Amino acid sequence: MAEKSSLKVAQLSGNGGQTIQLKLRDIDQLFNSMDPSPFIEKDLDEKAEEFIVGWALEFPRGAPLKLCVQLEKWPGDNAREIVGEAVRNHFTHRAELTELEFRNLMRQGRTSLLIGLSCLATCLIVTHILPSQGSTWANVLRESLTIAGWVAMWRPMQIYLYDWWPLRGRERIFAKLSDMPVEVVCREKSDVRTSGNFR
Repeated sequence: MAEKSSLKVAQLSGNGGQTIQLKLRDIDQLFNSMDPSPFIEKDLDEKAEEFIVGWALEFPRGAPLKLCVQLEKWPGDNAREIVGEAVRNHFTHRAELTELEFRNLMRQGRTSLLIGLSCLATCLIVTHILPSQGSTWANVLRESLTIAGWVAMWRPMQIYLYDWWPLRGRERIFAKLSDMPVEVVCREKSDVRTSGNFR
């Protein structure tokens, strides 16, 4: 698992973009060790993903992003291609899952809206049927039905006013991360290159 002390971020000085640097002992720290999928389809380690996404959110929305993975133990000649594709696959999959979650939320919102409107309409109809100058219990029932009808609208209002836009924001950041270039370098080489490429 990627420890917080092994991760750091630097700003790319060339084109105003941002580079996120991960300093790791070996490539296994980057991925979820419990995931039985083939290497190229593995999920990222939870801490590593949280670090990458957290810094991506800190940077300006339009700034290009780049991920630089610095390893002490070099896994092989094809590490650059495999790791880059695995990272992009992970965030592509996360974007797809978030889009699916958004669609399910909108479907739930439509169902909740239909139920809420039906309940509200029923409650309002019943309150109009009750005598306007009835007993105390009739007045209590009328007020209770009015409140219950509007309470039934709480869930669809929450979905359409508040719940959808965080999902859209996460989907956008995952899509952005799925397109970012990924550089994998040996720690000794990366120390030399960092002094020239980063502020």
